[in-house]
Amino acid sequence: MTAAPARPDTLAADDGVPLKLKLARTMRRQRLSALLLVAPLLLFVLIVFLYPIGVMLYRSIHSPDFGAVMHRTATALSTWNGKDLPPEEAWAALVADLREARENQTLGKAATAINFEMPAARSLFTRTARRADTLAAPFRESVAAVDGGWADHDVWALMKRLSSPYTARFFVNALDRQIDASGAIVLQPEDRRIYITLFVRTFMIAGAVSLLCLLLGYPVAYLLSTLPMRYSNLLMILVLLPFWTSLLVRTTAWIALLQREGVINDMLAGAGIIAESGRIAMIYNLTGTIVAMTHILLPFMILPLYSVMRTIPPSYMRAARSLGADQFTAFTRVYIPQTLPGVGAGSLLVFILAIGYYITPALVGGETGTLISNMIAYHMQKSLNWSLAAALSILLLASVLTVYWVYNRLIGIDKMKFG
Repeated sequence: MTAAPARPDTLAADDGVPLKLKLARTMRRQRLSALLLVAPLLLFVLIVFLYPIGVMLYRSIHSPDFGAVMHRTATALSTWNGKDLPPEEAWAALVADLREARENQTLGKAATAINFEMPAARSLFTRTARRADTLAAPFRESVAAVDGGWADHDVWALMKRLSSPYTARFFVNALDRQIDASGAIVLQPEDRRIYITLFVRTFMIAGAVSLLCLLLGYPVAYLLSTLPMRYSNLLMILVLLPFWTSLLVRTTAWIALLQREGVINDMLAGAGIIAESGRIAMIYNLTGTIVAMTHILLPFMILPLYSVMRTIPPSYMRAARSLGADQFTAFTRVYIPQTLPGVGAGSLLVFILAIGYYITPALVGGETGTLISNMIAYHMQKSLNWSLAAALSILLLASVLTVYWVYNRLIGIDKMKFG
């Protein structure tokens, strides 16, 4: 009688170890080796990408400066019901905090924090702090005598809100809203509603630049993919040439070309197309931003298109022609649908890069060509409102991730439909 074959998990190697156990050990060693190989890259991404984003997110909701400096006032206001003016204990705590902050030279932090929410409030703090040593009970009357602004209920309501180290007010401000004295979220005054406008303008410019890059880059990529290799490689060098030139140099060149006394206006005026008094304003506005950004981002559209077009066999077009389709029908019904992955990848790449562009709009944008990235840089470098800059950055990042998510969903739907 023939013996049944042994099961694979019971087979033993020469050393007596079952083959299944030996295979599992081998796979664990391979996974560990793979993890060690990618560990430097993971560590690099964690340090230079994920950690800064985490810090930025934390900064957008964490603002301890006012509560740390005016700690007595914060404690006194924690039990205030928010109606009328606070009791005498809060006024006494205010004077004590102002004296201590002036001695420790930390008043600027508290004054700056409240000034972000209520312009001109900084002078209220500094003026009172200079005379804090002369103030005596009853503190409510003596403080109000120094500056009548302390009798404003909104000032105290704002100090109560600023006392908490964690807040959502920077996200509220980034959406052109503010928290009023009652705690309700309301619109900012009309002259301070700028961020939504900048977000909309940023997306409009990014969309326009992506569309222009697609219209200009598609024929170039098609030409590169259909030419013989020796000519295609030569033209590809011209496409890649901007990458070898400084971004600042390319942007400055557009300033020389587009300004009122620039090359293009001189050529138009010399040819009699426009009058000397009618030179066209093509720089320091929306037009200059779109033109310069389109030129700079055009290679990022051409390369994905070329990589897809190069893989499309020419026989497909010939087959369509042989079946009775004319050149236009064959191109639109056979060729273009096969290039859609390149169109989607190039458009997404250009759109995301355009959303976060900073240098070019700063140099050629002017007032109407400023993007949200320029406002983020302003708060980081000049106003020093880093928390608001962090909130704007988080909203911009969320917008980019939303665009990428929508793109992936559309790609998934197309694969289900046509795959």
